[in-house]
Amino acid sequence: MTDSVSSHSVGRFLTLADTAEILNIPAAEALELVRGGELPAIRIGTRGAWRVERIVLESYIEARYEEARRMSLWQQSDFANIPEISGSTIIRPDPSDKT
Repeated sequence: MTDSVSSHSVGRFLTLADTAEILNIPAAEALELVRGGELPAIRIGTRGAWRVERIVLESYIEARYEEARRMSLWQQSDFANIPEISGSTIIRPDPSDKT
């Protein structure tokens, strides 16, 4: 699949080679994603060739972006979420209380 080919002209289902090209990974890695259950796919035909539905691949990509966004926010925040968890109240020890 080349850049000049629109996603609609490819059809509903992609081969693992097309999937790998879109993700810019080796075909063997795309097969690992499918066999590991991370990327849903179906087997088609008498030889059981794997096919990934285009919309499923798009959802997979969006989910990876969301995962990366959340991880980035988590890494930037340190303990920024503590006020949310504690009901917007931060309890600090009293420096005069020497227990």
